[in-house]
Amino acid sequence: MSARTQRLAQPKPNRLRYPDRRTVYWLDELPPEKTGPTTKTELTPRWAELCRSKKFHTQVTRSPIWEVSEGALRAVASSRLCSLSQPRAPAAGWKPDRLPLTTLNRATQTAVATSRICQLAQPKRSLLLEGSGHKFKPVAKTHVPCKASAHIELLATPKHDHPKFEGERSVCWLVSGAARNYVANKRLLELSIPKERKALFEGYDPYIVSRAARSASPSPRIRQLCLPLPHKCSSN
Repeated sequence: MSARTQRLAQPKPNRLRYPDRRTVYWLDELPPEKTGPTTKTELTPRWAELCRSKKFHTQVTRSPIWEVSEGALRAVASSRLCSLSQPRAPAAGWKPDRLPLTTLNRATQTAVATSRICQLAQPKRSLLLEGSGHKFKPVAKTHVPCKASAHIELLATPKHDHPKFEGERSVCWLVSGAARNYVANKRLLELSIPKERKALFEGYDPYIVSRAARSASPSPRIRQLCLPLPHKCSSN
């Protein structure tokens, strides 16, 4: 018990007696002073191995013919290897390529083109620009007669004019005597006068009070709104 008490009675060591500390941790003794110009680094075995230069091996060209081992010569392929070596069969609906020159049947060889097919077989003639030297003669197109329905004939019939349509009005027409002897009234003259355009706030006086504002009397509702709120009025 006395030894414990004596040890606790000893003062704590002063850790601040080394003013020039080289680390953030407390040191019991000063670090050794540097004698060399630079810090000496010790390389690990891995770093020393990475620092070595690579050795360039000369590539030896192998012959295209090489010896086959005895095991490869006597090897027997399994059933799985034989199935994988078989070429893939085509799809079920696959057909071989069609020959470029096919034989035509008798019906195709003896077929007679209709007038519509002959009309569609004619090449289209593009419109030539004015001044071009090439001119083509117009090709007579074969029109195929066809029986039009009643609805198409009805749509093809041009529309007739309305019974009350009087035709186009002449540019010059006579003016009636009432229009020539008419006298404009006062209201019409007033409306015919153009409006006067004034600049913004031109002739405006903000201090002028209108006659209607001077003779106006407040309504009971306005008088009620002008009174202060009851809870803000003092009783004194």
